[in-house]
Amino acid sequence: MTNRALLALVLCSLLLGVRAVSARQGDARLEPLFEQLAGADSVQQAETMVREIWGIWYESGDADIDDLMARGMVAMNAGRFDVARRFFDEVIEADPDFAEGWNKRATVHWLMDNLEESMDDIQRTLALEPRHFGAASGMGLIFMQRGDKDGALRAFQQVLKINPSDTGAIRRVEKLQRLVDEEAV
Repeated sequence: MTNRALLALVLCSLLLGVRAVSARQGDARLEPLFEQLAGADSVQQAETMVREIWGIWYESGDADIDDLMARGMVAMNAGRFDVARRFFDEVIEADPDFAEGWNKRATVHWLMDNLEESMDDIQRTLALEPRHFGAASGMGLIFMQRGDKDGALRAFQQVLKINPSDTGAIRRVEKLQRLVDEEAV
């Protein structure tokens, strides 16, 4: 299993573990969760908020779309990226305002090394849910793959504005800041 497939499996497992009913990026429960995330006293507390947020984002409020999402995630976890992409295409066609449909398709595109398509879907995700730390992190990873240290640094700094306890983003910001500073000298 590739590192990307393993990462997708871990992310999807987390998402499947927390499910909210009839929710999406406009859900009223998100605002207090984001406030709690920004002020979390520990990484563990932040991780709890992150799981709750993902759970809300994941539910479309439509059983057919939820089924397509689940089928797409199963296909993605199995490494059947073309199949997964088709399921997420159907989600987006059925509900183009459902941010997580765009985000999942962005993930599949990234796993397939379709970086331009992934970036397009990430931008759509962020247009629908500007606080989507997963999409911002994905953008940072793409910038890193492209060798754009400044872009990657900005993306991971955005993640930290939303979730200051994100240890992966903290490490990446520190590393990228050093690299950007070294290049400036």
